Amino acid sequence: MHYKNALHRIVIALGGNALGTTPEEQQEKISKAAEALVELIAQGNEIIISHGNGPQVGMINLAFEEASKVNDKVVPVKLPECTAMSQGYIGYHLQKGIKKELTKKKMPWHVATVVTQIIVDKDDEAFNNPTKPIGGYYTKEEATELMEKDKDLIIKEDAGRGYRKMVASPKPVDLVEKESIINMLDNEFIVIACGGGGIPVVKDGEGDFKGVEAVIDKDYASAKLADTVDADYLFILTAVDNVCLNYGKPNEKSLSDVYVEEAEKYIEEGHFSAGSMLPKVKAAMEFVKGKEERRAVIASLKNAPYVIKGESGTVIHS
Repeated sequence: MHYKNALHRIVIALGGNALGTTPEEQQEKISKAAEALVELIAQGNEIIISHGNGPQVGMINLAFEEASKVNDKVVPVKLPECTAMSQGYIGYHLQKGIKKELTKKKMPWHVATVVTQIIVDKDDEAFNNPTKPIGGYYTKEEATELMEKDKDLIIKEDAGRGYRKMVASPKPVDLVEKESIINMLDNEFIVIACGGGGIPVVKDGEGDFKGVEAVIDKDYASAKLADTVDADYLFILTAVDNVCLNYGKPNEKSLSDVYVEEAEKYIEEGHFSAGSMLPKVKAAMEFVKGKEERRAVIASLKNAPYVIKGESGTVIHS
């Protein structure tokens, strides 16, 4: 499966917040990130990129929602379509930034984005307890009125800041476009896939796929992508250099190497926040447990070229 000259096949998960919130900011940040990403290829590795889309999909969703209130020619757009738009929007900027860097270094690789659907289980228990906030804020009165109009809508208070729509966050089961992704990898493409955790879909009664109002965690989707393409490494690149115990406290301790058994103990002790590091650690554990020789690394984007050399980041071992 691996491209014949590649040392390692690496899936790189980029955080949505690391990509900026405006088109200008995003292109600037991607331009800097492209140097680190292309350096990994220059070292002889093959890379596949996934990314978050938190700020971007929220912006798209809110734009349609607000515009529809003042212009009857604009209709609200459902979350699967908003996720697809964010995949194209972010993928476009990543393609431009990476191709520019490849051209500068006279490297022959191609870059392409795959709008990726991810199959989820329609009976996933997450659908019974939607907890992922999306879109804009409402008053309590507005939230009540909206839920009366749409019985399937769930709006809850979000951390005392107002009321927001809540959607489920089911686990990824499989990738619809996996054969396309693998074929492109085997033909010298840098593939951008599973953006924003992928577009969650379920099979209907006729065997077709139907988008659902849900958000798949980007790190879990990246782990599923890495498993699907039989990657050697999963890099989860974020804003910090290492996973830490007692983060932000006087006794903070950076971790360089962690085995799954240790990570499970740290999770039980409550060291990792559910909104930030916990899903990253769990996704890393899930990936490495698939094969003994696999490694997952949680590190900062700027240090990506040093990660493969073992000079930066926290390595998760099975």
